[in-house]
Amino acid sequence: MSHNHLAIIFVSNGPGELATWVNPLAKELHKQLKLKPRVHNSSKSLNLVLVPCPNATGNEIIAAKKWFQFEKIIKAKNFWKLLLNPKKFGSWPSNGLVIFLGGDQFWSVLLSARLGYLHMTYAEWIARWPFWNNRIVAMSERIVDKLPKRIQPRCSVIGDLTADLTETAKIDNPLPSGKWIALLPGSKSAKLKIGIPFFLEVADKISKSMPDCQFLIPLAPTTNINELKYFSSSKNPISKQYKSGIKSITKANKKEGRGILITNNSTVILIQETHPAYSDLSQCDIALTTVGANTAELGSLNIPMIVVVPTQHILVMEAWDGFIGLIARLPILKWCIGLLISFIKLKKRGYLAWPNIYAKKMIVPERVGHITPAQIAEETIDWLNSPTRLSGQKEDLQLLRGSKGAVKKFCYQIINLLEEKKLLN
Repeated sequence: MSHNHLAIIFVSNGPGELATWVNPLAKELHKQLKLKPRVHNSSKSLNLVLVPCPNATGNEIIAAKKWFQFEKIIKAKNFWKLLLNPKKFGSWPSNGLVIFLGGDQFWSVLLSARLGYLHMTYAEWIARWPFWNNRIVAMSERIVDKLPKRIQPRCSVIGDLTADLTETAKIDNPLPSGKWIALLPGSKSAKLKIGIPFFLEVADKISKSMPDCQFLIPLAPTTNINELKYFSSSKNPISKQYKSGIKSITKANKKEGRGILITNNSTVILIQETHPAYSDLSQCDIALTTVGANTAELGSLNIPMIVVVPTQHILVMEAWDGFIGLIARLPILKWCIGLLISFIKLKKRGYLAWPNIYAKKMIVPERVGHITPAQIAEETIDWLNSPTRLSGQKEDLQLLRGSKGAVKKFCYQIINLLEEKKLLN
């Protein structure tokens, strides 16, 4: 392959990172540079390598393919094969840049070293391998302050990548008038098996008390309508503990841009299958959500939220993140130490929602423990009946957001590094 050929590789993991970091940056990079696959005869390509992650669903590759942004997409299960034998996945140019955008930062270090490429990291909280980076782009000055002084010149503060989400949330497909509640039950089975039956019952209880309320489920890119049906059915043991269920689901058609779910109690819930659903979400008054990257998305859109983690089901421990989550997934340990893990997490846990983690204080309510749909329904109604409280949370979320333009600044840093190394004409 010609020495002039260049590969840019994004390294990422779960659905949240793909939606909030990878997709916006890929779109902007295609605008700035002529890249394959968008420009067929280009000598430069944009690629995606997915890495092992306990929070991934396995469906990330399906979402990424739909965007038509990447020349090559390597599945997470093939990551080690890629390291051992890169040629097995096609030819790779002699020049390239690996960019960390989610997962364990060490994976991108390994890949850049294996291919002999430049390396760049987007550091949301900390840059863990600073000496292995040609450049670091950081969310805040606090990250720069933690770096060794001789590394700090390599680091540029660009702000919060998710802050640009509001720019894409143009209301071009308005929802009908009324009070709207977004329901985000999760993006992986560990959360969906609890979130779907729980949130369906919450919707039924709210609808009974406030008939003028309307509901929306924006489907995560890694799930689908069939999973909604499955986890609300008797095939999901947890659904038997709730009274609500699905009577019918109608998929969206050309005339109606959203699907329609009707519960057994006749509550109507619109289903938005197109992702990201920022336009629909930005029109909602409040969101009920599980933990995860969705709390960052909602925060960036300034949407008031209540974060819900019902821990009365022992299998809910599969939804914990990190090492604890891995332990709790082991079949032998799931039953014997699940309750112990729950107790420890509830007693010693830090903040779970992104706005609270970043602010180091409670900005959005987190309801964790033995909670019922009736309790969450009542609290949601209280929020909806208190416009001042809603606007106060919106203002707090607005203050937390980074300055806009992080995606464009990131692209500038990528191009600047490639030019500095004489890899761009």
